[in-house]
Amino acid sequence: MRVVVAGATGLTGSRTVARLRDHGVEVVPVSRAEGVDLSTGDGVEQALRGAEVIVDVTDAPSRDQRVSTEFFTAATGNLLRAAGAAGVEHYVLLSLVGADRVGSGYFPAKAVQEQLVRRSTIPYSVVRAAPFFESVQSVAAAGTGPDGVHVPPLMLRPASVDDVTTTVAHVAVGVPLFGVLETAGPEERRLTDLVSDLMATLDRPGQVIADARAPFFGAQLSETALLPGSDVHLGHHTFAQWLKER
Repeated sequence: MRVVVAGATGLTGSRTVARLRDHGVEVVPVSRAEGVDLSTGDGVEQALRGAEVIVDVTDAPSRDQRVSTEFFTAATGNLLRAAGAAGVEHYVLLSLVGADRVGSGYFPAKAVQEQLVRRSTIPYSVVRAAPFFESVQSVAAAGTGPDGVHVPPLMLRPASVDDVTTTVAHVAVGVPLFGVLETAGPEERRLTDLVSDLMATLDRPGQVIADARAPFFGAQLSETALLPGSDVHLGHHTFAQWLKER
């Protein structure tokens, strides 16, 4: 099996490549470093020659809704056109829990990307992941101010990148779902508590403030907006384990 991974650099992409190789398949990494520009389409057709499966773990350069929507429309559109010409049999997209119901920030851009994949003629699977553990650190950094760390009062099931990419790889070597699989971490926790644990591990004293105006991925969210459904696939790694491994 020949699997092309779009967005193969960085944390998520590199681990997706590794997990797929664990399955013994031939993996073709696609990124600008490999001479492929998804936004313009340069090099895409050549990279997809002979591919049976595409795994799309691309990430937009910004959480801004307009910028990210433009990126996914161009990049995923170019991938789908080239995939159709190459006779690809399965398109696997990594998306976000909440992409189907959050109407601002990065989430509508991921919804547009999902729609492009679903409306194509290529058999597909969408894996919606809960926020990664690393997202907790990013939100804490962005919300740090003179009076403390402002974070939205969310309930989350944050996930390990390793758990999510393992799930993506398993889906990629299987039959197309023609639907959505949600995946998340084993624990449901408050974001404020997660940030407090992070700050303690980093030995950074300070108050963690629940602030409904604080954005998450560019959106202001209700408390349960990013919780997955009851049929979610749960990973094994906890936030505490991730902190210990840092």
